[in-house]
Amino acid sequence: MASRVYAHYHHGDACSKARWNTRETFRFMYDRPWQHVLDFYSNAVAGKLSVLNLFEPKKILAHDDEEREGMPLQTELETCGRKDGRTGRWERVNFKILLSYNGASFDGWQKQPDLYTVQSVVEKSLGAFVDEKKAQLLKKKCKPLEGRVLVAGRTDKGVSALNQVCSFYTWRKDIEPIDIKDAINKDASGKLRVVSVSKVSREFHPNFSAKWRRYLYIFPLDHACGSGQDRENLIFFDENHGKQRNGLLSEENTEGVGEEDDELETEEVNGGKPSDFSVSKVDQLLQQLQGKLLSYKMFARDLKAARNEGPPTECFMYHARAAEIRLSSPEYVEGRRVMCVELVANRFLRKMVRVLVATSIREAAAGAENDALLKLVEASCRRATAPPAPSEGLCLFDVGYVDFDPHSSLIS
Repeated sequence: MASRVYAHYHHGDACSKARWNTRETFRFMYDRPWQHVLDFYSNAVAGKLSVLNLFEPKKILAHDDEEREGMPLQTELETCGRKDGRTGRWERVNFKILLSYNGASFDGWQKQPDLYTVQSVVEKSLGAFVDEKKAQLLKKKCKPLEGRVLVAGRTDKGVSALNQVCSFYTWRKDIEPIDIKDAINKDASGKLRVVSVSKVSREFHPNFSAKWRRYLYIFPLDHACGSGQDRENLIFFDENHGKQRNGLLSEENTEGVGEEDDELETEEVNGGKPSDFSVSKVDQLLQQLQGKLLSYKMFARDLKAARNEGPPTECFMYHARAAEIRLSSPEYVEGRRVMCVELVANRFLRKMVRVLVATSIREAAAGAENDALLKLVEASCRRATAPPAPSEGLCLFDVGYVDFDPHSSLIS
C-alpha cells in the first residue's frame, strides 16, 4: 500500500526557513500540560473561581438579561406581543438559558446518535416542560419526550463554555425559570451548570439576535515533561502518521500532518528553527485584525464549498489581543504561566479561533512581520495557515446582544 503524500505550502517571505511545518506545529501545540487548563475550566464551570480575577485590573462584567437585551423585560414583552388577539407563536413563552460546561465532559454541543452532547442533556431535561399537544405528537411519532433548544453557537468536542446562550419555548404558562434551572442542573451530574434562566421576547433568537461573541484561548507556556498527567499529553507518532497512542489526537486532527518520518525534539527543532515564541509578538500580530471586516476562509476548516467565497466568510473583529497570565496551581506558588488570547467578533467560522491561535504562534516564533496574518488572509491555499490548536484550550466566554463596548475587553 502506497504511503500517503502530504503537501505543504511554501511561503516566499524572508522568514520562510524559520517557519515550522505542519508536523512541527502539531508537536509544539500538543506538547503541553493541557490537563491544568482542563482543571481550570472545570473549576470555572463549577463556580469555584472566576476567570475575571485573572486579569489586571480586576474585571467586572455584567451578564444581566435586561442590560444585554437593551430594554427592560416587561417593555420588551409588550412590544413583541400581539394586541389583535392572534395566537400561534406569539402566545408562547420564550426562555433564555445561560449555560456553563466543561468541554472535556461532552462530545460537543450538537446532538448526535450514541454521543454524549450538551444539547442532548439539555433537551432531555426540558422534556417535562413541553405542552400537551407537542407531547402527543412526539408520542405518535415514537420519539422521546424532549424539548427543543436553539443555541448562539455550536461548540466542537473539547471546547468549553462559561456563558453559552440557548433558548427554549413552550405554550405552557405555569413554567417558571427556577423550574427549568433545577431540572437541567439535576440531570447534568455536575458536568454542566445553568448560570441563569429568564423569560425573554418571543422574537429573541440566541444566534440571530447576537451582535458579537467572545472566545478565550488559554495556551500553556510550559512544555509537558516529567511523569504523571503531564507525561500523558505528549504526542508520539507511529509509523502510519495517522494513528494515536495516547488518545489526544484524533484522525481529524492528524489531517495534513507533515511527511517527515524522524521524531522531532520539542526543545530543539530540526534545521535550526526556533523552539519558542514571544507572547508580545502574538499580541502585535493579532492587533492588526482589530476593527477590520475580513474574509477568514483561509483560517477556517470543514466549510462547505458554497461558503468558500464571498460575504459568508467575512467576519468583523472587534477585539483581538494576547497576554501572559497565571493560572493557580498547587505545584506553583505564583501559578502556571499561560498565554490567554481574547477574540471578539460578530461571528466565527468553523475552527477559526483555533487556527488563528496556532498560526499566530507559528508566525511569532518565525519572526514574521506584524502584518503576517493580514497577508495570509489573501493566500490562495489553506495550507498557508497552521493546523488548528488543541480544542482543550478554547472557551466560549460570552455572547453579546447589545453593541460591543471596548471597555469590556478583558485584555487591554
